[in-house]
Amino acid sequence: MAADKKPQPIPSVWTRRPRTAEQPGLSQDAIVREAIVMLDADGIEALSMRKLAARLNAGATSLYRHVATKDELMELAVDEVFGEMVVPPADSADWRTAAAQAAASFRATALRHPWLSSVLGQAGLAYLGPNLMAFSSRMAALFIKAGFPDPTLAIDSLIAFVMGMSSAEAAWLTTVARSGDTEAGLIARLMPEAQQAAEGHENLTEAYVRAATEALDPVGLRDSKFAYGLEVMLDGLALRLPAGTPPAE
Repeated sequence: MAADKKPQPIPSVWTRRPRTAEQPGLSQDAIVREAIVMLDADGIEALSMRKLAARLNAGATSLYRHVATKDELMELAVDEVFGEMVVPPADSADWRTAAAQAAASFRATALRHPWLSSVLGQAGLAYLGPNLMAFSSRMAALFIKAGFPDPTLAIDSLIAFVMGMSSAEAAWLTTVARSGDTEAGLIARLMPEAQQAAEGHENLTEAYVRAATEALDPVGLRDSKFAYGLEVMLDGLALRLPAGTPPAE
């Protein structure tokens, strides 16, 4: 009997026909832009179709004519912010330099939109969106030109590193924002507690003493940690290139 069961529609904004707009002045683009403003300000939990409709001076049913569900809205929001990411052309620089620039652009975008990294694995078929598809295509061109035998694995490894770092940073910056303090101020208040907790753990004590000084420039510290990890990742990827491949400059 299962063979006779009619397949259900694929639940994604990218796999159905666009709906006909019925309310003048309300467009899918406007809905997505306002949703991103709400996501940036208050996070995923605070976003609802009802609240979004109120912000747009529209009824919730009007939104559903453009976006069928909140899941579809998240697919659209993810694709929209991917349009902010920059991947240099494959022939504009050596692969390491270009990959580092793309990684830095991804991180910067993820920090501007702190909700992004946490939803990438849950946003349905977001990877079918035009901006995300273009991002993937440009990354593929870069790694293919570099000579990687399996560009997809190299790209996935690099993106996983950037997502991991940026999601941790975004979570921390969200904590800072909710504290009402500056980043340096919050660290200064937390540091005595952290140092006390590290007492008796000889492998950690020195690191926390050093952290007290480094915390005077928290932005610089986060940047340097990202740069260090990125260099390690690129060093590892370089080892996967076939023997005889000219090294990146």
